[in-house]
Amino acid sequence: MHVKSKFFLITACYFLFLMVMVGAAKGARLKDIASFKGVRSNQLVGYGLVVGLNGTGDGTGTEFTIQSLANMLERMGIHVLPDDIKVSNVAAVMVTAELPPFARIGSKLDVLVSSVGDAKSLEGGTLLLTPLKGADNKVYAMAQGPLVVGGFASSGQAGGGVKKNHPTVGRIPDGATVEREIPFHFDRMKDLIVTLNSPDFTTATRVSNLINRELGLSAAYAADPGTIKVKVPQNYSDNLVGLVARLEQLRVQTDTKARVILDERTGTVVMGENVRISSVAIAHGNLSVRIKETKEVSQPPPFSQGRTVVTNNSQVNVNEEARKLILMPEGATLGEVVRALNAIGVTPRDLIVVLQAIKAAGALQADLVIM
Repeated sequence: MHVKSKFFLITACYFLFLMVMVGAAKGARLKDIASFKGVRSNQLVGYGLVVGLNGTGDGTGTEFTIQSLANMLERMGIHVLPDDIKVSNVAAVMVTAELPPFARIGSKLDVLVSSVGDAKSLEGGTLLLTPLKGADNKVYAMAQGPLVVGGFASSGQAGGGVKKNHPTVGRIPDGATVEREIPFHFDRMKDLIVTLNSPDFTTATRVSNLINRELGLSAAYAADPGTIKVKVPQNYSDNLVGLVARLEQLRVQTDTKARVILDERTGTVVMGENVRISSVAIAHGNLSVRIKETKEVSQPPPFSQGRTVVTNNSQVNVNEEARKLILMPEGATLGEVVRALNAIGVTPRDLIVVLQAIKAAGALQADLVIM
């Protein structure tokens, strides 16, 4: 008897462990729904020139390209008049990049190069040395190198041509080198601030409770729906990276507001799992009217005094679909709503009209967002 009791106890503990593991596996990682203050990327932008194009560069009407090329040659000690410059092999471009957090001097960045003139293609071009600036107008990286363009454009003198993908945008993998670091001392922080990507009171409370349970002390609290402040424990004062690595792996059951997204242009309808409706009766039917116009020639009998005339003959057909009335009980779930609407043959575009009518009736317990 003692052996059986021990066996059942072990089995119960095992299943309890599985349930805990399954529960822990659900939800999203903290690193996927939030970010830590100070750990963020920054956008860089610059203006430059792409050379080496095979006659697919900017036209003579793009004056800023001509002026930019003349200024660049002047800085190199070559004096040339703008009127003497042909820019068919040159294109003015905007260069953008993303400076990741903790990027150090010498780190490489991918850059995106986009034409700002009337160039036909950047294929085969090389970006000249271009400074990339941040929002503070300081240079943080320098970009240069040959472009990789995932397309091409070819045209004839008669005006026809073939184009594949988008040939006026290209990338340079590892095309920029970081020359300035963003001053940020992560290891000196006394408090961690977790910022939720989608602020929510319930989610913020769950995150703070989960962090306190993980650390075994009351170190975190929700300052507002989008911010959780965490006081760094004494045993992690010299290992802040380890603390963040431990916290960002926590799985959180996020809570979202019930919302229905409607895109009438494409007929797309997206509904969250928390969408509920009150008691409502739904009936939807299509009414189609078809009008067919035909012309007929009316001729009088021979040797009569009448004359030939053209008359219009209109045929009007009205077709109204017979649909059933569906009664949805209060608190119906998303699945029940979809099954009921499918039962009366509602298409996605019809569903948009039905949901708008349900919302107007005050029976849709969700936000209706129309794109």
